[in-house]
Order: sequence, then structure tokens, then C-alpha cells
Amino acid sequence: MHTLSTKDVIYSFSSANTPVLHVQSGDTVSIETYDCFTNQIQSADQEVSAIDWNRINPATGPIYVEGAVAGDLLKVTIDKLEIGEQGVMVTGPDLGVMGHRFEAMESKIIPIENGKAHFSDKVQLPLNPMIGVIGVAPEGKPVSCGTPGAHGGNMDTKQITEGATLYFPVFADGALFALGDFHAAMGDGEVSVSGIEVPGRATVTLEVVKGFHSKFPVLVNKEGVSLLVSAMTLDEAVKTATEEMIDLLLPHTDLSVSDMTMLMSAAGEAQISQVVDPLVTARFFVPQHVLDALEIQLFTGK
Repeated sequence: MHTLSTKDVIYSFSSANTPVLHVQSGDTVSIETYDCFTNQIQSADQEVSAIDWNRINPATGPIYVEGAVAGDLLKVTIDKLEIGEQGVMVTGPDLGVMGHRFEAMESKIIPIENGKAHFSDKVQLPLNPMIGVIGVAPEGKPVSCGTPGAHGGNMDTKQITEGATLYFPVFADGALFALGDFHAAMGDGEVSVSGIEVPGRATVTLEVVKGFHSKFPVLVNKEGVSLLVSAMTLDEAVKTATEEMIDLLLPHTDLSVSDMTMLMSAAGEAQISQVVDPLVTARFFVPQHVLDALEIQLFTGK
């Protein structure tokens, strides 16, 4: 198995980034990550505004996957996800949904103990270790690791966790895959602008998928399939995710567009991932029982 440490990080996804590792399709890689602040906040006594804000949302990588070319899909299976023993959260002026109510930056150190995030003496939260930043080089200009898009990036989607499989559209030779920004837990929306930010390690398997295409990242887990779209507004993200999901499933069925639309309205779900990044992210989810009834196995030719 290959390994990557935090000595190899990027702060933007770009086709111009130099790969730090070359792997074959089907290889497994263990990837160490900083938290989203590059581990700069270690104590509640630190002045948050004094940290280096140019070192935000680092992603470890990029990884060149042999055989991946524009038009392919990169299949990323999250085999294992491990997180550190201490998390941090922040909020402040102009950050998140409530930023207009704050006059100064505030942070909270959150111990991770016995399978819980200890938010306070009274509140212990169940863990949902997840990856906030994950993706490939975008088409065109570089994109900050803090911004999501069709390439993935800072999608902050709580379903991106151990056991999930993602399919990313490939825009550059080798795909140039990277990940970072782990959370011990995060609610849909990430309304303060942070989840419980933690360093960690992910073990992923990278595979090139030929002959299939998606304009946006697709996530598959035991519950079903989600299509993730980031846009300037939540309305736009929801509408695009819904239509793209219908177009993704329709060729696998004998349904009309109207029947598929009604089925999605009855059984599908428009869901929010995050509403605080430069672009917001929504997902459209279809449960596995619907896929089973329609005999759909995505990206397999079946």
C-alpha cells in the first residue's frame, strides 16, 4: 500500500500541480491530513484572528492515477477513516449563517474521547468522521481547496465517510486526486462555517472507470446514491442536482421523463450539504430500494 504524509499538501486543485505520487488503477493509498487550519489552533487561549489564513483547507496530494484521462471517471472507495483526539470549531464576523451577529472570532477546543465529541460538560456528540475536501483537478483555472465545484473540492458532505464510494469526472491526465479537511462530526449546512475540524488519516482505493461519464460527483453507499452539485445559490444547486440525477438514471430504465420525475418526487430527496462556502452544495438522493426495483447498477454497464 502507498502512503502520503502531510509534507505534501496543496491549497488549490489545479491541472498544473506536480503529482507527489503515481499509482496504478486499483491501488490503495493511506493519506495523512492536517485539519482545515493546518493544525494551527491547538488551544482555546490562541488568538484565532492571528493564524495564517493563507494556510486554510490544505489537501494532501495530488496523486496521479495512471490511465486516467479527461472524460473518464475516478472511482474513490473510502476503505478506512481515522481521526485525531482533539477537534476545533470556530465562528466569527462574516462567517457562516450567523456571522452578522458576531463582533470577534471565537474558537472551541473539543476533545474526542470514548467515541464521542465532548462539546461541553453536558453535551457529548456521536462521531461521524467525514472528509470535507476531496476531489480532482478541475477543468480550466485552479480552484481553491476552500471552494467546491464539479471537480469535488470543499463539498462538506457528511456522507463522505468510511464505506462510501465516490465517482469524480476526470478533467486532467492522471486525475490529480487529493483530500483533506476531516471532521469528527458535522451537521447538514455546516452553519457556523466549521464542523468539528480534526486531522486524520484516510485509506482509499483509486480506480479509473472508462466508458461512463457524469458532469458532477456521485456518491454511492449502502443507503443509495447521491449526486452532488455546488453553485452560487441553493436553488440552483438543488435544481441542477435533481435534473442531473434524473438524466443519470433515465437511460437505465424504460420510464418516460415525466414518470421518472414523479418517481423522484415520491421517493427521492433534495438535501443540503453546506451553505457557507464560496459556493453552496446540495445533493439529490435516491434510496437503494428504488435502484433495486429498477435494476440499476451505476457505472457497471448494467
